[in-house]
Amino acid sequence: ILKPLVFRLHENVPKAVREVLLERGWSEFDEQEQDEADWNLYWQNSPFRMTDHRSIKPWQRLNHYPETARITRKDYLARHLKRMKGIYGPSLYEFSPVAFIMPNDYVKFMAEYTKERQALGRKPSYWICKPVALSRGRGILIFQDIKDFVYDCMVIVQKYISNPLLISGYKWDLRLYVCVTSFCPLTIYTYEEGLVRFATEKYDLGSLDNVYAHLTNTSINKFGASYKKNKEGIGRGCKWTFSKFRSYLRSHEVDDLLLWRRINNIVMLTLLAVTPSVPLTSNCFELFGFDILIDDKFKPWLLEVNYSPALHLDCSIDTTVKKRLLHDIIELLNYKQTDTLRENKGASTKSSYAGRTHIRLTTQNENATDDSPDFLASKQESECTATSAVQSLGAIAMGKMSRTQPRKTLTSQLRERMNKPKPSSQSKAASKSKQLPGARHSPHASVQVTHWLPTTESFNYKLTIPPYFVSAKDKRPFPRIGDFVLIFPFNDAALEASRNGIDIKSIIHEIHKLMSKQLPLEQQNVK
Repeated sequence: ILKPLVFRLHENVPKAVREVLLERGWSEFDEQEQDEADWNLYWQNSPFRMTDHRSIKPWQRLNHYPETARITRKDYLARHLKRMKGIYGPSLYEFSPVAFIMPNDYVKFMAEYTKERQALGRKPSYWICKPVALSRGRGILIFQDIKDFVYDCMVIVQKYISNPLLISGYKWDLRLYVCVTSFCPLTIYTYEEGLVRFATEKYDLGSLDNVYAHLTNTSINKFGASYKKNKEGIGRGCKWTFSKFRSYLRSHEVDDLLLWRRINNIVMLTLLAVTPSVPLTSNCFELFGFDILIDDKFKPWLLEVNYSPALHLDCSIDTTVKKRLLHDIIELLNYKQTDTLRENKGASTKSSYAGRTHIRLTTQNENATDDSPDFLASKQESECTATSAVQSLGAIAMGKMSRTQPRKTLTSQLRERMNKPKPSSQSKAASKSKQLPGARHSPHASVQVTHWLPTTESFNYKLTIPPYFVSAKDKRPFPRIGDFVLIFPFNDAALEASRNGIDIKSIIHEIHKLMSKQLPLEQQNVK
């Protein structure tokens, strides 16, 4: 009898997660009836404890890696990008405006502000101030004159990108979903579908205090007077899908392929900044929300990286994008029939992915053999050093690729079982109620980095669980699962640089080579 996969949800997890898992034939973990390890997926909004990571079983997955909040708090992200810019030069890391962290950088900020004000013939810049630990647009201030700059908590100040590309006069940005299935070796997917988020009033630098004209956060704009109105060129609400956005760009003869490549560059380089500091752990994944703004010269800018991006369904577009996203995440986790057993003896590195066919990473050497480069060679049995993970730039653009479909998946079998008449109920043997590891770890209003310091022991930690994110056939990550497209590793050189510890210098070299092949985006006008 095929047992269902079991999910465990912490409090405050959006109900869409539960809905999707139930749709797929999963059952929810019951503390009173099931053993503490009798689950396959544990999902919560806040970080897990290191003890939870260390006690992970082969059939289990956690939806967070440790220490990934290092790039999701605004001040931490700014420090990481500044460090990378200092090491590898500004040409790679010019996608984020220079940041001043207050109050520590107040003197530096005042020097920059004064220099600009005194420059002859130069128009004074606009500045944006954001609390470092708040989300959803709360506490944001846009100003031009220093007398309007007031703050009462730790904030980050950056030059405001005052020339955004507008659509029908409205400001917008992109919410790009990025899933990291491993930081060691680094394995990154971007999602082809996503959200275009609009401000609900027309952009106007003459009214800097109008949040409905300058901020694109749905949590703000859904309370605006124009939210439900049919806005010219935009429609009702404040969101588009990426699919509609691509159609819009192409209807205006915009080469969006180059734009998506640049956005992929931003994702790779941002994650490269934090990868070496993520402790070595097994069977996790991390879903990030990258917020990207495009200026009127078609240059993409990174605004911020979101931890546990919102999965609430506020409108029909949310339902279309986010529920499909969740379905594809579950496919990406690559559960096998042996995982339903939830027993150590059921874990096998030779188990094939249940009925799904996959596209190869490269088109060369179509007939894969056992001699294919092993993605995890010298990794599974070796120690991971402090410079643990690698990354590089994804050349795979966000344009549509043919979607592979499984003939018979574990999920489809579970659905069939659900639709059959239920057998006569049998009484369950009452098992001892046990607390799930981490179940009492309550989420926080804002994610705080735990300041977990890597130790020699942590970096000597060995991966003993076979990775779920590689093909049993060639030991490489699946190039595509649903609408998730692999952007790292993207060629054999990047693969080689990630096999035996992290060779960041080689990765940066590959990034430069890739960027030199990408033609510069021409200045294109979209009205």
